[in-house]
Amino acid sequence: MSDKRLLERLAALEHNQWAHWTSYMLEHLTPENIERWKRQTQTSYVDLSDGEKESDRDWARKAIEIMQSESKMAKIDALADYLRVNG
Repeated sequence: MSDKRLLERLAALEHNQWAHWTSYMLEHLTPENIERWKRQTQTSYVDLSDGEKESDRDWARKAIEIMQSESKMAKIDALADYLRVNG
């Protein structure tokens, strides 16, 4: 697996997460939401509500999907290398 390729895919995911959040925040900027978001920034993950945790899990699942697909690609690349060398 190419560390650079994995890094770039995860960095793109992080950018997508940031862009999604920023767009949402700008469209829903109310005093109530600002207070809720301030509370969330001061709350550790284990103390978040189940709904708040699920939102974080959604993005974690996307990262897992990328890592799993990179792992599969690495296995395919290794098999291709083996077949190239061993015919």
